[in-house]
Amino acid sequence: MKFKRTYQIEKEALNLTPLVDVIFLLLIFFMLSSSFMLQPGIKVNIPLAKKSSRFKEENMIVTMTQENQIFFNDERTTLEGLKRRMRRAVRKNPQGTLIIKADKNVRHGNVVHVMSLAKQTGIVSIAIATKSKDDLVK
Repeated sequence: MKFKRTYQIEKEALNLTPLVDVIFLLLIFFMLSSSFMLQPGIKVNIPLAKKSSRFKEENMIVTMTQENQIFFNDERTTLEGLKRRMRRAVRKNPQGTLIIKADKNVRHGNVVHVMSLAKQTGIVSIAIATKSKDDLVK
């Protein structure tokens, strides 16, 4: 007896549910296994100016906080340490600009003292960091 063989191919829709599950599992795995590094920042409320210009990153930056803390290129220091660090920075880059980012509540005399230290160490160009109105909008 001979049986008739019939093949019937059924067309089914592609089920994307397992694919979406795998993608979400991979996403969760990579989010949990990756490490995020937070960039420490120094909170300074700099004064507002009508016009400001941009400087390159290779400049020296002195940050003065409202609590009278002094930072040189994001490293905390004292006034004497600041003088030493400025001397080293001038040896590396004699034409560099010193940018003073002072909180608007820092005493004027402290800013002038830092400026005079900069002149003593041989820094020729000094700039005061300010915010423009465009920075406030962003």
